[in-house]
Amino acid sequence: MRGHDAIQNNWFSYINLEDRIPKQHPLRRLRLLVDGVLASMDAVFAARYSHTGRPSIAPEKLLRALLLQVLYTVRSERQLMEQLDYNLLFRWFVGLGIDDAVWERSVFSANRERLLSEALSREFFERVLAIAEWQNLVSDEHFSVDGSLIEAWASHKSFVKKDGSGPDKPAGRNPEVDFSGEKRSNATHHSTTDPEARLYKKGEYTEAKLRYITHALSENRNGLIVDVETTQATGTAEIEAAQNMIKRRVPQGGSVGADKGYDQAAFVNGLESRDIKAHVARKKTGSAVDGRTARGKGYAQSLKRRKIVEEAFGWVKTVGGLRKTRHIGLAKVAGQALFCFAAYNLTRMLNLLVFTPKPAWSAPA
Repeated sequence: MRGHDAIQNNWFSYINLEDRIPKQHPLRRLRLLVDGVLASMDAVFAARYSHTGRPSIAPEKLLRALLLQVLYTVRSERQLMEQLDYNLLFRWFVGLGIDDAVWERSVFSANRERLLSEALSREFFERVLAIAEWQNLVSDEHFSVDGSLIEAWASHKSFVKKDGSGPDKPAGRNPEVDFSGEKRSNATHHSTTDPEARLYKKGEYTEAKLRYITHALSENRNGLIVDVETTQATGTAEIEAAQNMIKRRVPQGGSVGADKGYDQAAFVNGLESRDIKAHVARKKTGSAVDGRTARGKGYAQSLKRRKIVEEAFGWVKTVGGLRKTRHIGLAKVAGQALFCFAAYNLTRMLNLLVFTPKPAWSAPA
């Protein structure tokens, strides 16, 4: 018998929001990890808020919402608030009830500006990494390092002469500018939108854009990111950031894999002086990596595993929305990068914890 297309709005609902979420949904397992991390950061949150005044958005709810923005590639906070209004899955993950009002976009952005900084993002990143170390998912011997360009939130038309000798800007619009034949460099020009962004390109035939560089160090066992650093786009930034991360994370006797861009005497000799094997892809001519190292089995394995750090960059750029930053200034871009890589580690850990068999329990003797 055909059913009738009767449409009637119910005034009340008697179904719990918890019952609307599938039992096997991956966000259920992810929320267990996230809630554990946020609970451990209670003292950190308490130090950032006054004990008087009007209550703000709970930092735990705000960070859960930002995590959803990364995981579901929500392109703006306005769209995120729209999703929270009608998406029951999003409401459940953030911690909002069915009848709870969603925050105004401007209120959410203002709270995010006060809370999400490079220091707090690194704190969140480190605590996620601590769970991976506790579960023995992180190697402490073999690592890979790489860097990738992040497009700044600024256009070419904002890149003007520092002395102000460019064309006058018409009221309410960008000036009509012809860049043909004009030599522009970071020494003579700067962006009025984001002064810390730098005009940069990697390849000879690639286009120059206003950019930052985000660097990551991954361990070679499961591909988890163990350190992140974001810098201005300069020719020496990759080597300098890699040296800083290796100094913080890689112990003596370990190995570090990298692409040909790191095949420089200063980088390779610096690793060897710290008793770290430099498993760097060799240039065809003038390589700083000696032939004995290149013939070893560990060297070949490191070159094969090196792609896992590139997979992380691919994820944070396509899924995490880090191909072009939504923020202005190096500190905010660094905070966004750390948060995106923390989200990447969470998704990796979710699969590893599900599919990694746990050792059998045995009674003590």
